[in-house]
Amino acid sequence: MLIGLPKEIKNNEYRVGLTPAGVRELVAAGHRVLVEHNAGAGIGLMDEHYHDAGAKILDNANDIFGLADMIVKVKEPQPQECLMLHPDQILFTYLHLAPDKTLTDALVTSGAICIAYETVTDGVGGLPLLAPMSEVAGRMAVQVGAHALEKTHGGMGILLGGVAGVAPAKVIVLGGGIVGLNAARMAMGLGADVTIFDTSLVRLNVLDQQFGPHLKTIFSTTDSIERALKQADLVIGAVLLPGRTAPKLVTKVMLAEMKSGSVLVDVAIDQGGCFETSRPTTHDDPTYIVDDVVHYCVANMPGGVARTSTFALTNATLPFVLELANKGVDHALKDNPHLQAGTNIFKHNVSYQAVAEAHGYEFVSLETLLN
Repeated sequence: MLIGLPKEIKNNEYRVGLTPAGVRELVAAGHRVLVEHNAGAGIGLMDEHYHDAGAKILDNANDIFGLADMIVKVKEPQPQECLMLHPDQILFTYLHLAPDKTLTDALVTSGAICIAYETVTDGVGGLPLLAPMSEVAGRMAVQVGAHALEKTHGGMGILLGGVAGVAPAKVIVLGGGIVGLNAARMAMGLGADVTIFDTSLVRLNVLDQQFGPHLKTIFSTTDSIERALKQADLVIGAVLLPGRTAPKLVTKVMLAEMKSGSVLVDVAIDQGGCFETSRPTTHDDPTYIVDDVVHYCVANMPGGVARTSTFALTNATLPFVLELANKGVDHALKDNPHLQAGTNIFKHNVSYQAVAEAHGYEFVSLETLLN
């Protein structure tokens, strides 16, 4: 199979879909790889590294999209990239389609087979291609939240861990999944007073057993969140409903009751955000203020630590890329139910129910389409 690796063009996005080591594995398996010039240069993965791994370097994205059987990316295709997709081409990347009808329409029109990292499953009910970036985003959420709490960045001027004789910041984490777990770990490591909310008592029990009295666990209800927000200094939104738009856990009314200079970090912004006042921002202009509360809603947070993120992501995606390349897309999808779960768009059809429901498309099961 001919696999294309274009350079990411989203604002301040320096990640790349495959490392040179990943390219080497594909070439060793008998496949050809095309890499756009300087695709990984922003994180020190130079053209010569890809060339030495067996890739062919091309000057522009048009050639990559025009020739490749499968496009491997990181972020959702931008409008000009959607126009370059062609029927039956495989697109393997993060998509986050539920909150984005324009992108969904463009991918349906393209006729491509679009497999979303964030809905690929595993044998234990996890999301293995979302997990590494969730780890990164959870840890980053505390870093960026701590900076946003500084007075020069719009916050009230609080040091997350406090000092002797001065109380630490109160950190609330909404969601006890991978993002929430990693956020809590980082915040506790910096000495913050951390409380995590979740609707699963099983998950809360696991977290309680793991961290003991250092982490407070609260069953998530509107009432419990509303009361906690009034005392919070930093709130991290870490809610995930796979493939679906995130629920709005913090309303405008609740926001008005929060302390002036407190901070919200919405890690769920790729899925529409879990705060009613959230809107996507960029690394160039990451924050804005509503009712004296700082909002950080960067839609590609892990892009801020692009080298770490690229290596972590390739470790997870490479086995699936190899399977798609070795078997071809039809056989790979028939053989692997986890890749089936990742397939959101299949040749002009919406094959992921949550996306179909979000945008008024007819849902057509992948089993029907493959047969």
